[in-house]
Amino acid sequence: MSTDNRDRLRLEQDGGRWYLAGPGADGLRVIDEYLGYLADRNYSPKTVRAYGFDLVMFGRWLLGEGFGVDDVTTSVLLRFLAACRAARLPGRPGPNVVDLAGRRLDGYAAATVNRRLVAVSGLFAFRAMRDPALPSPVPKVREAQRLVPGEKTGLLAHLVRKPRPRSALRLREPRRLPRPLAVSEAARLLASLRTWRDRAIAGLMLYCGLRSCEVLALDVADVDIGRGWIRVWGKGAKERAVPLDSDLARVIQGYLLAERPEAGSARLFLVAKGPHRGQPLTPAGLRTIFRYHRQLSGVTAGHPHALRHSFGTALAEAGVDLSVMQALLGHTHVDTTARYIHLAPKRVKEEFDAARARIRRQV
Repeated sequence: MSTDNRDRLRLEQDGGRWYLAGPGADGLRVIDEYLGYLADRNYSPKTVRAYGFDLVMFGRWLLGEGFGVDDVTTSVLLRFLAACRAARLPGRPGPNVVDLAGRRLDGYAAATVNRRLVAVSGLFAFRAMRDPALPSPVPKVREAQRLVPGEKTGLLAHLVRKPRPRSALRLREPRRLPRPLAVSEAARLLASLRTWRDRAIAGLMLYCGLRSCEVLALDVADVDIGRGWIRVWGKGAKERAVPLDSDLARVIQGYLLAERPEAGSARLFLVAKGPHRGQPLTPAGLRTIFRYHRQLSGVTAGHPHALRHSFGTALAEAGVDLSVMQALLGHTHVDTTARYIHLAPKRVKEEFDAARARIRRQV
């Protein structure tokens, strides 16, 4: 560890627990308790780590401004928000380089700032829960609520989530639509895959809509080839059942019979060769596979998540009910699923033509 880092507030890990260390850490122990609380609630280790680094940045700012946690008011949080917006990242192109929307490219992205603010909001909500005499300084606004017919009644009504909380302490983020692969691009990418394992991995993303982390977390026992179902563990340890495409089931069966190494691991996808043969495939290994096949196929947009976007787009274009799409994709909030509706120009055109025909019949 460098001397510069030792002289600053930092995040360290001990026995699976994250805590603050360095100058000023003693006055910020509530952050340690909050990170421990998240771990006790079975939050993903990656989420706890990300919140920890966000709160380290918040702690550094508090120490630099001469504030303690108990000194934080809504006004102080607004100053922190302004500081996040004004912060510049070394090594980024700028300050005279801007994107198409006129935003400078040497600052933090809005999503990064909002994640940092979410961590801060959670910290003060935890403090208020522990001690009701210390209310949270985070301003609140009316909660957003959006339900589709399938969530209000019917078989999927039990999937209704609480309204997504909104906060006035957040930046407006650019609304980017998911970018799926064209049919020809997906075909070229799949054609470049030679092994049963790699074809099974890509198929689970393209034909079942799994995230890359969900694919890597699959155990052999999670795939029921006979019944045609997959048990998927999504974000936040949420379990869902996804139908298994019959052609894809044969690919997975071929992998299990012909390629999967003999190993003690229960994971479905293992490293096939090299010194790590038989060990679970890692995210870095998956990225290497797709990087190689993007170059081989010439499909530069052939990232793992693009295959999942292609699956969601196909559902939208087929007119699948929004609540069913939400269940298949494993989204917590229907707002996330609704983005795919905007990616169905064929359906929009059909509805437009139908509406125009009705208008013409009436006049």
